[in-house]
Amino acid sequence: MSVAKIIEVNAASKTSMEDAVRTGLKKCAESVKNIKGAWVNETKVVTDDQGNVTEWRVNMRVSFVVE
Repeated sequence: MSVAKIIEVNAASKTSMEDAVRTGLKKCAESVKNIKGAWVNETKVVTDDQGNVTEWRVNMRVSFVVE
């Protein structure tokens, strides 16, 4: 029987939402083994005064199998 655990991660990127997810997962993988997937719970953007997106932020739940 396998046991999975879920942690919540926040990540940001100046490029795109996808880059924020990739960046968050890569950083998480430095200390967490057996990552199996992620669910993006929330997406937020930071804008400048003209309404241009300057930063993408994501909140996600990352699942991994406990050894």
